[in-house]
Amino acid sequence: MYFIGFDLGSSSVKAALLDAETGKTVASAYFPDTEMKIDAPQPGFAEQHPDIWWSNACKASREVMRRAGIAAEEVKAIGISYQMHGLVVVDKEGTVLRPSIIWCDSRAVQIGQKAFQELGEQHVLSRMLNSPGNFTASKLAWVKASEPEVYASVDKFMLPGDYLAARMTGEIATTPSGLSEGVLWDFSTQSPAELILDYYGFDRSLIPDIVPTFGEQGFLTAESAGELGLAEGTPVTYRAGDQPNNALSLNVLEPGEVAATGGTSGVVYGVSDQAKYDLQSRVNTFLHVNSSKEEPRYGVLLCINGTGSLNSWLRNQLGRGTHSYPEMNEIASQAPIGAEGLVCLPFGNGAERVLGNANPGGSFHGLEFNRHGLPHFLRAAQEGIVFALYYGMEIMEDLGVSSRLIRAGEANMFLSPLFRQTFANVSGATIELYNTDGATGAARGAGLGLGYFKDRSETFHGLQAVRTIEPDSSQVEATREAYFRWKKIVEG
Repeated sequence: MYFIGFDLGSSSVKAALLDAETGKTVASAYFPDTEMKIDAPQPGFAEQHPDIWWSNACKASREVMRRAGIAAEEVKAIGISYQMHGLVVVDKEGTVLRPSIIWCDSRAVQIGQKAFQELGEQHVLSRMLNSPGNFTASKLAWVKASEPEVYASVDKFMLPGDYLAARMTGEIATTPSGLSEGVLWDFSTQSPAELILDYYGFDRSLIPDIVPTFGEQGFLTAESAGELGLAEGTPVTYRAGDQPNNALSLNVLEPGEVAATGGTSGVVYGVSDQAKYDLQSRVNTFLHVNSSKEEPRYGVLLCINGTGSLNSWLRNQLGRGTHSYPEMNEIASQAPIGAEGLVCLPFGNGAERVLGNANPGGSFHGLEFNRHGLPHFLRAAQEGIVFALYYGMEIMEDLGVSSRLIRAGEANMFLSPLFRQTFANVSGATIELYNTDGATGAARGAGLGLGYFKDRSETFHGLQAVRTIEPDSSQVEATREAYFRWKKIVEG
């Protein structure tokens, strides 16, 4: 028996097959080979067409089945992880009406801020735990105001994972966790946020049917099964945003546990049992995947938009694509801690929530032409990413979310020895890296949603730590000094 997980990111769509008995990944694949294009028709815009997601999901699914060499009928459940905060709108026939406005798009910042002020900041925070900000609800409000002819045809709005599930099953649905990430969930009533719906003038019918995070959410149609290379009738039994799902993949489910990622964006995600919020919404609180009325669980999310995207930009622009990422890591290690005064602010991928939705752009400071070279730029960039993450972690600590142990997948930026050691040094935390990723986590979620896994122990059988990084006492002082220099520039 196998479970398949899909991870719909902004760079690619990945699929992974999990052996139910061993808890091990038997095959994985992703498409495209190069990063999916993000269209920016205007400054601050970021769009992708959902048809591209579906095409790449089908390619990844067929390839992972080919590599595994198993029959379609052996796959018993499907799990979906997806890029958070995006907006997909469809008409009554389910036809996509415009490209998706994705997570790093900044066009709705002012709309959300206006709503926050006019509704009353404290009132909104006490019920939504977040400002409407640049989230899904505000993006839909932008469509209503700026593209009224499109809005007039909207029958349902969805998050990216909802769309993927709808293409699979023919059924449009969403989850409480998904609505919370769009700032459309009222934590005080445990129901869709009438306050936001009324303010923006959204009809309640625009919200899809609400299904649980775990459980039967629909079944593969004959058409979609053929495109995916799977069996008709296979159930979709789990869906979650990429960061809650990443936490699930790392067995981060209970208060005090913390997960991190360093992909296109960088995230630290801590679990709490307290419905707390940041007064400035610099970090955000959503429903975690295992939250229930009896045992509420909240995910406090810190996101830095420009992490792997900065590394990719440096590789393609400064390095002209001549160095691999491992080579870049080695070159970066040739510069000393603090990069001899060169400081990087990695804020070049849209409005940054941790900076109050400011969009200062990416920048380097303290450049000396006769002193700094490629190693300094590469080291300053990796340090700048880590420091931005830790800057947000200091805010999270004020909400009672702190940990001496941070779990992450051994992937993306965490493949860099410099990056992970800097993270341990500045945070004082032990970093544990695991043999997992978002697609594998979604496959585990599928098994849990099907009811095959009965408890936490069974669910995470096969999950193993592959590397542990402790703070290096000989480097902590210098790393902290570099962080305070970085922080001084950020705060002006």
